[in-house]
Amino acid sequence: MTVLMPPKILAIVNSTGRQAASVARVAAAVGDHVRAHVNKREGVVAQELEDMENVTIIEGSLEDRELVAKLFAGAHRAFINTISWGDEVAIGIALADAAKKAGVQHYIYSSMPDHSVYGKSWPALPLWSVKFTVENYIRQIGIPATFVYAGIYNNNFTSFPYPLFCMKLQPDAGFRWTAPFHPDQPLPWLDAEHDVGPAILQIFKDSPRKWSGHRIALAFELLTPLQVCALFSTALRRPVSYVHNPTIDISVPIPAGYQAQLEGVEELFGRHKAPYFGPDITAPDEARSLWPGWRGIEEYAREVFPVEEAANGMVWMHDGVGRVNSER
Repeated sequence: MTVLMPPKILAIVNSTGRQAASVARVAAAVGDHVRAHVNKREGVVAQELEDMENVTIIEGSLEDRELVAKLFAGAHRAFINTISWGDEVAIGIALADAAKKAGVQHYIYSSMPDHSVYGKSWPALPLWSVKFTVENYIRQIGIPATFVYAGIYNNNFTSFPYPLFCMKLQPDAGFRWTAPFHPDQPLPWLDAEHDVGPAILQIFKDSPRKWSGHRIALAFELLTPLQVCALFSTALRRPVSYVHNPTIDISVPIPAGYQAQLEGVEELFGRHKAPYFGPDITAPDEARSLWPGWRGIEEYAREVFPVEEAANGMVWMHDGVGRVNSER
């Protein structure tokens, strides 16, 4: 008689985000039961998750202790990527405490570095340092945990005038990226939707025996801005150039707190040329060992960037002009 083992339960917070949604999709596809927290059942990704087999939606605020206890009850594993809704440190601490109380066996936390700890007059980026504070707390309470550091998302690029990763359309139908990164500074890159899920599942499969306490750079390529633009140019078959500007252009409204983050990026990576993850974490070897099927930025630029741009109303991929479709 064959005894079927019950599926493992994986708790995920902020499941509509790129990292978490990738984990939810892959875990559900291989038969894990996913408890996917969402702040609200709104949007395309929330609907996609609700329609998936093996996914249970938990809706509400992470400041609700009863909801958090329900999220972790009986869960074997957890993937946590907090975002700046409310007090991110308090939420991160409460999540870790609840997961430990529930007996979660492997807790993967998406962290980021605090560059100020290295004693090099590097500033702390405010949206990253809170994650580092939570990471240190998780280490102190003794839950089996692994910490992943995400590289720059490939799909940060857009032709809309958002700061830092705008690929601005040019009169010759090409693109120009302007940023404070030195043209020859290697930067880590990640296709979050395609590659986070498989890498995280491999970490879970390897278990805390291999990865407990480790920091892993989730970045599959190290490319300079000049190399990125060359790959975009090859993929799109049009000129793509890079302009180094120490000041980030902000021409649209941005979320509260993001101004300080961008000013920190200008100083940390522009003036100091600090390594993206700090001096202690290297890429991309560990990430590639976890998931050899990663998607590079050239493939992203060729296969995905035009699709995302078209979904946002752009038509440059059809006529080379790059105007917004007024019929949308």
